[in-house]
Amino acid sequence: MQDNKPTHAEGNARGWDLWTVLFIAIVSTLALTAWNPARADDSEATKAESPYFHVASDDPATDRLPLKSTRVDVRITGVIADVTVTQHYRNEGQRALEARYVFPGSTQSAVYAMNVRLGERLLTASIREKQQARIEYQAAKAAGQTAALLEQHRPNVFQMQVANILPGDDVAVELRYTELLVPTEGRYQFVFPTVVGPRYNSPSSESAHEKWVATPYLKAHEPPTHGFEMQLAIDAPITVREVRSTSHAIEVSGLDTRRAQVNLSPNAGPANDRDFILDYRLAGDRIESGVMLFQGAEENFFLAMVEPPKAIPVQQINPRDYIFVVDISGSMHGYPLDTAKTLLQHLIGNLRPSDTFNVMLFSGSNRMLAPQSVPATPANIAQALRTIDEVRGGGGTEIVPALRRIAELPRSHDLSRSVIVVTDGYVTVEREVFELVRKNLNQANVFAFGIGSSVNRHLIEGIARAGQGEAFIVTKVGEAAAQAERLRRIIEAPVLTRVQARFEGIDVYDIEPRQLPDVLGGRPVVLFGKWRGDANALAGARLVVEGQAAQGPYRQELAMAGRSDQTSAALRYLWARHRIAQLSDQEALEGGDTFKTAITELGLRYSLLTQYTSFIAVDRIVRNPRPEQSASVDQPSPMPQGVSNLAVGAAVPSTPEPAAWLALLVTLGIVAATAFSRRRAAQRHRSE
Repeated sequence: MQDNKPTHAEGNARGWDLWTVLFIAIVSTLALTAWNPARADDSEATKAESPYFHVASDDPATDRLPLKSTRVDVRITGVIADVTVTQHYRNEGQRALEARYVFPGSTQSAVYAMNVRLGERLLTASIREKQQARIEYQAAKAAGQTAALLEQHRPNVFQMQVANILPGDDVAVELRYTELLVPTEGRYQFVFPTVVGPRYNSPSSESAHEKWVATPYLKAHEPPTHGFEMQLAIDAPITVREVRSTSHAIEVSGLDTRRAQVNLSPNAGPANDRDFILDYRLAGDRIESGVMLFQGAEENFFLAMVEPPKAIPVQQINPRDYIFVVDISGSMHGYPLDTAKTLLQHLIGNLRPSDTFNVMLFSGSNRMLAPQSVPATPANIAQALRTIDEVRGGGGTEIVPALRRIAELPRSHDLSRSVIVVTDGYVTVEREVFELVRKNLNQANVFAFGIGSSVNRHLIEGIARAGQGEAFIVTKVGEAAAQAERLRRIIEAPVLTRVQARFEGIDVYDIEPRQLPDVLGGRPVVLFGKWRGDANALAGARLVVEGQAAQGPYRQELAMAGRSDQTSAALRYLWARHRIAQLSDQEALEGGDTFKTAITELGLRYSLLTQYTSFIAVDRIVRNPRPEQSASVDQPSPMPQGVSNLAVGAAVPSTPEPAAWLALLVTLGIVAATAFSRRRAAQRHRSE
């Protein structure tokens, strides 16, 4: 009888054939995944400037942590906050130092002054064109003079450089800025950012070689290396109520009076690893409408704030299409992504059956839940929530390709589309994002949710502004439901549309904004501008605001006489800051540095820090005879609370792209088919 069993050589050959097929299939998987044109390789980020972990030096001669403390003093008068930030640098080493420190600022701040205290001497900084300030700083540094340079890299990211800090020196750098506090639904909020989150710097962006991004960070849960103090005073025209902080433990005195004091609670742990957020309400439910006037030596300024009508619930709401764009990059890993998931559960879980929706998940690559929007049925909602719940954060933050893909999605003209972007904003491509939103998503309202304890508010607020939407910040899981509900109210019923303002009986000019947007979310109508004449010219003058409210035509008048106040000098800075923001938005839309000259002139004329102007202070005395022997140190920043070490470069598998899933299925199919074919062949051979 013939032996039908395969020989040892035949078995080995078949085994090698199977391994060969498997090897080819795996190579094919990798090739298909790499070929996918929608995918961006996260590893390319190493080619650009990027943040890194701080490593303690073993050189006792050099003080690697020269920033010892930051103190913040805030005074809020009416709707204007005046803030003084004092940074104390002290050299406890044996070598002269140059200290560099990247730190955050408010997106609404108008930085108008800087002083340097060196022992008993006070150095008052001057505003200069940015390149000129750098030249003066480098010259002073090389000459051995103590000098300080303050630059703006983003409206909310600044860099301080202090040269020739001698051993034993204590240098205090004092910054002053002002900002407008615009209430939402009658509640006021003051935010002081304390740390710049680590930025993913895409190698393909125009910001790929910006040096400030390559800043050192302490590892997660490592306490900040410098102290932080804050005290805040609120002077209001009526009683202050409900003062609270969702970010820090605070102590409040003077509640239910017109003057309240707020201090950080002692022994509450580190305070400078997250945004400080203070909410308060004034007596009554109304927003205090009114006009503030300032009469200057050369120019007169005004600020008008008009309360919008209350939103009326709409029973018949047209169907809407919602596109959710969700960041699942490395910096979102852990608590931020968990918070985003909770937010999306509230947003998606409460859609109406007549709505449609889709979800994009993006990091270095991006993928859609479905090729096109799907009805908001219970099954589709459940599937979307399961998909979102299964993702884990990892990889870079390629937000521009993600938004570009959203802009290319087909849409029905019968549906109103809303795009909701959910991210921490830890990128350097703000300008490209704003331009893309304005040019390609202008037919949809774009809303941005910033997730985390130290959100890039410049990106979040800029996306909303460019997309004619609204910005939301969610710092804790417990805030997700309330913010989701607020978005729903805004989308369903804008409170005032077709808004127009005119002035009667007075000559006004240089009004900002030049075109009033729709009023969303209970925010008042805000106007800045200039007026001609003296106090007598205000007699009989009035501001008239008109628009279309949910219940019909809307009109409100405000008298301007008797409202001039010499304590409102901050209005000149606020007007100039708003004009600069408008020009910067337009520059981002058109590309290049189209408005560089205009922005520079405004910065120099009104003594404001801008992207093209800087503050420089130089001591006339040569204090360091050997400046070439000085050490340069970069002050490390703490990792923002809730952000993992993955934000600085560790890798976690990101969400696979559809092509990767397809390639994997092809691989498994080839292997299974080959194995099945071999078994069938062996069975036939044995039966013969």
